[in-house]
Amino acid sequence: MPRLSVAVVVFPGSNCDYDCFWAASQCPHCRVQYVWHKDANPGRFDVIILPGGFSYGDYLRCGAIARFSPVMQAIVAHAHQGRPLLGICNGFQILCEAGLLPGALYRNNTLTFICEHVYLRVETTASAFTRSCSPQQVLNIPIAHGEGQYFADDATLQQLEERGQVAFRYCSRAGDPAAQFNPNGSRHNIAGILNAAKNVLGMMPHPERAMDARLGSCDGQVIFRSLLDAVSA
Repeated sequence: MPRLSVAVVVFPGSNCDYDCFWAASQCPHCRVQYVWHKDANPGRFDVIILPGGFSYGDYLRCGAIARFSPVMQAIVAHAHQGRPLLGICNGFQILCEAGLLPGALYRNNTLTFICEHVYLRVETTASAFTRSCSPQQVLNIPIAHGEGQYFADDATLQQLEERGQVAFRYCSRAGDPAAQFNPNGSRHNIAGILNAAKNVLGMMPHPERAMDARLGSCDGQVIFRSLLDAVSA
């Protein structure tokens, strides 16, 4: 089987780049490498991952400065060519700032930083990121963010729901997406969304931190396995 090429983009202030590198490296037949944010011509990759952290110190807005990094032109081209692009936490914020995903991430409604394990319900299996999941499967994945409240206007939310672009929703352990299981106030309990072509995923929870039972969960494996199986199919 040919080796898959995976890029983990590093911005000033990224702090989950190593975690994403390690998670992708656990998958067979993967060649993972870091790409520095100033690299305007990083080459072609099968998959690009934008990791979590605090790019450029989260000045202005989270992801607002990173959106103008030299590497972003190649990342936008990668997405428009239909290749998988995954943004986790700060990576999700960057994707929204770059216009690759709709909506925005606001401060948590508690106005505090939240670091804990939460439950997510898989809302669609019709994507490269969730194809190995079961419909409405519940995943135990940690979050760690201060600005993770997903917001979009009513028309955008309706479109996301109707087109199956909601990837994950905060829920109870039993899969109930009631308001009390929403950790940050995100509209419709949204934890992750897809673009219309479903090759770009932004999610606030950290699947790369749920790859080993010793860390509290292995459920992140299904997302990485889905993604890399889809690329190699």
